[in-house]
This record gives sequence, C-alpha cells and structure tokens, in this order.
Amino acid sequence: ETLSPVKEMDILGFTLQYELSYTNILNMLELGGIPLRREERGDDFPVIVAGGPCAYNPEPLADFIDVFLIGDGEDMQEEICMAWKRSSSKDGFLKAVCGMDGVYVPAFYEPQYNDDGTVKEIRKMYDGAPDRVRRAAVKDLDKASFPVKNIVPFIETVHDRSVVETFRGCTRGGRFCQAGMIYRPVRERKKETIERLAMAQLENTGHDELSLLSLSTSDHSRFEELATELMEMCAGRNVALSLPSLRMDSFSFKVLDEIQGYRKSGLTFAPEAGSQRLRDIINKNITEEDIFGAVEQAIQLGWEHIKLYFMAGLPGETYEDLAGIGEIARKIMDINYRIRGRKGGRFRVTVSVSNFVHTPFQWAAQDTDEMFIDKHDFLSGKLRIKGVTFNYHETGTSNLEAVLARGDRRVGQVLEAAHRLGCRFDSWSDKFRPDLWEKAFSETGIDPGFYSHRERSYDEILPWDVVDPLITREYLIRENEKAKRAETTHDCRLGCTGCGINRYAECFKDAELGEVTHV
Repeated sequence: ETLSPVKEMDILGFTLQYELSYTNILNMLELGGIPLRREERGDDFPVIVAGGPCAYNPEPLADFIDVFLIGDGEDMQEEICMAWKRSSSKDGFLKAVCGMDGVYVPAFYEPQYNDDGTVKEIRKMYDGAPDRVRRAAVKDLDKASFPVKNIVPFIETVHDRSVVETFRGCTRGGRFCQAGMIYRPVRERKKETIERLAMAQLENTGHDELSLLSLSTSDHSRFEELATELMEMCAGRNVALSLPSLRMDSFSFKVLDEIQGYRKSGLTFAPEAGSQRLRDIINKNITEEDIFGAVEQAIQLGWEHIKLYFMAGLPGETYEDLAGIGEIARKIMDINYRIRGRKGGRFRVTVSVSNFVHTPFQWAAQDTDEMFIDKHDFLSGKLRIKGVTFNYHETGTSNLEAVLARGDRRVGQVLEAAHRLGCRFDSWSDKFRPDLWEKAFSETGIDPGFYSHRERSYDEILPWDVVDPLITREYLIRENEKAKRAETTHDCRLGCTGCGINRYAECFKDAELGEVTHV
C-alpha cells in the first residue's frame, strides 16, 4: 500500500501453508534485493519472519529465516514488533525475543549428525535460548484481535468473501491430521462475538458472501442458534452464507437446504479410507452407515453431486482397503438409483484421492513413487463406474512434499540449488520441474528417500523436536501403537485422552471452551 521496497521494511513475514511454496520465498527475497541466507543479512536488511502450520518443522528453511513464530500469532506479532522498536541491533533483537513462547531463532541452534545421517543432537549456541520452543497459544479468542476492516482488492481473488473464525482446535483426534493436533485445545468465540465480527466485516467491505472458518464448523457448542441467526442476517442483506466442514446430521442438512435452495452445489464427504479397519487405524470415527445415511438424506433433498475425499498410502493400508473406495462409490450410485430411479441420470460422484504425506504419524515411511502409481492404477480400474469421476494427487509433488515436511537443516541446500536452477511455483502442475529438483538433489548429494521413504524409530531425534507443540511425544507414540492394533480413541468431548495439554491447564482456565472437557 505504501509502494515501499520490501528491503526497506523492518520486518518481512511469510506464512508457511504449503511446502511447495518454499522456493517462492527465496524467489521473493531475491526479487526484493535481499540476500537469501540469514548470515549474509546485516542490520541494513529486514528481519525475515515465518509462521504458519509448516513452521512446526522449521529446519528446511532455517538457513534463510531469522525468526520462526510457532503457534497462534495474534499476541506474538505485537510482542515481536514492540521488541524490535526497543532493540538497537538485529542481534540484540534476536536475543530479546528468543525467550518468548513460540519464537524459534535458528541461529541459536546447531544440529549435529550421526554417521548414518540421523540427528545426533540439537546443540544450543546461545545459553539464553530455550531447550525447546513452546508453541504460543491464544488463551481467549473472544479477546484476540480479528480483522474487520479488510483491504478489498480491485481484482477478483480466490477467497473473495468475508470470513470469521468461529473456534480454533479440534477434539476428534484424527491420527492423520496435523491441524487437529497443533491447534489444541478447542477455544470458541462466543456466538455474539461471531455475529458482531461478521456484521462489521460485511459493512466495511461490501462483500456479498460470508463464510465461517474452523476445522469442523458444526462442532461449535451453539452452532444451531448461530447458523439460524446468521441465515436470517444474511438473507436480510442479500449475502450468501457458506458453512464448510459441517457434520452431516439432520440439522446440517436443514441448514444447507435453506442456504442453497433449488441451486444445490456439490456436497463433500471425507471418509479418508475405504474400509472400517483403516478408518479405525487413522481414528476417523465414522462408519459406512454414517456415510450412506448422510448420502441418502442428501439425495432425497435434491443434491446431484457428491464429492468424496480419500487418502492413499496410509500406514497399514492394503489393496483391500483401496478396493473399498470403489465399493463406497458404487453403493452411492446404487442409493441414488433406488431413490430416484431413471431420473437419477444427472447424478455424479467425484472421488479425489490425495497421497499420505506427513502428519502425527511422524515415524511412518511414505510410499514410494512406484507404490503410489500402482495404487492409482488399481483405483482407476475400480472406479470405472458410470457417473463417477476419479481424481488423484500427482506422485512427484507428494514425494517432494514429504522431503520438505520431514527434512532437516541440510535440505536447505537442496532448496537453494533448486531455486538457482529455476524452480518456481512448484505447486502449479505446469510449472513443476521434477528434472530440476532431481538435479538439485544430485548436486547436493542429498538422498530424498532418506527423508520420505524411511521408517523412524521412537528413540530417533527428529529435526522438529526443538519445537514443543504442547502435545507430548508419549501421547503420539501411544496413538501410533493403538493405530497398529486398529484401536480407536474417543472424542475429547467424552473425556480427556491424555494428549498433554493438561500440563498447561492454568493457561487456558479463562478461555471460552464450549463443551470441551479436556482442559
């Protein structure tokens, strides 16, 4: 907005939402005239900061980023800015902020390696730095800042709407889900706060669509009242209301039916796995009866497009589990024909399969490229069903995602080499250059399979162990062992599951936690 060159900024920040954006960070620094490596940047250059979900393993970017912010950023951002104003040098600033919750300064840590390439220790280079960086967590979302005077662009953007976060965290305990672990505990905004923020955003921006944001929107403790009142508010302002991540129960269908009326877009379900055994392994606590019951309601109410999301390459997966994906799609088509008969000809099912990468199953090996290709080919045969479309994630990018998600500091050499060779916009299929990435790995002598296709032992030091996500290692090990036995863990709403957040119960005692009992 000020037309200032980025190299004149005091602090320049990046949000790490996806591993394949990492080369773009280097590209932006270069375009801004800022040296890539942090040791080459003196006091005349901005402090480079990064946060977001991918910052929970900061090591692949540790040679390029001055400060990583781990966890909730609302309070940290203000503290960081005030610390910068008080500091007379970059080194003084780094020493001042490294003791704050959620602040990781990579210059103050130096990984040491064993002869086999695993991490031997993470050595502290500054005594004032913590042994582990404890994730920052906002105690009360009702008191946390939230933007209501958003900048409205002149061009159409991807998320061209008003958005209000209803709550943060999740109690369901999916073992495949990073977000469900790193955003604990659940902290709710009051219904009245959500409505006030939504109204203010709509008035200030003129947006004609409002969306609610959370990991599972209908898990808010006052969701029915909230949805009903927001529908009335939006209808009176001619604003479209979007409620993603709904639990497919009777009330949710009633809400969707009112919102979408006769123009019903697709409904999305995420069974994640094709068999009950594999859903139990990943702790996705839904049954086929839940899936087919929800689909039946949707078809009876007039929906003509069902989207299903699954994963391939999950720990413990067999081809029988993959065959179950085809069976689920086939049974949904049968349900439609039974309910609507020959009129059901326009009905469509889209099956999308992503490749399992890096989650709380942090010790598991990823499938090789050949294994993924075989599974995709197998699924293609099982999903040759009239009315069913099959989409799957590219294997090459999945392998690179795993390397960057699970890599140590040495992977930064590969990033720098790939950037120098011309890698940009790697998440765009027409820009992704696997040949250049292969050359970057070859030039640096780093084996990508060491990071992606190798199973780890529980006693191995992991590159991201310097970060304390507030969830204990013991809990993740216990969940991993239960997964091997296909044992499920109940929702936190039904009682504490011992994830470790209780160690910080005092921190959250004043928070608005809804009906959650695990703190």
